[in-house]
Amino acid sequence: MRTTYLVCYDIADPKRLRRVFKTCRNFGDHLQFSIFECDLNPTEKAQLETALRDIIHGTEDQVLFVTLGPSEGRGTRVITSLGIPYVAMDAPCFIF
Repeated sequence: MRTTYLVCYDIADPKRLRRVFKTCRNFGDHLQFSIFECDLNPTEKAQLETALRDIIHGTEDQVLFVTLGPSEGRGTRVITSLGIPYVAMDAPCFIF
């Protein structure tokens, strides 16, 4: 069974930040700066966690997995925003 997660991260080092971004991009949809929506089965979640654990420094960085529930039967995704309207990001994120 697939579960939807918001994967959010705060990474202190720009080099690690780029690596975390590229890793998350392989597992989900980029929603906003450091936020991805990922539909994962248990094996994929473990693979993502392992890949991220190998990149981050546990005393300086943080990755959050917010469980949104089962992917199947959730209906259409609705994202609303306050302030600047939400726009789906098709372009890659460039971090300097």
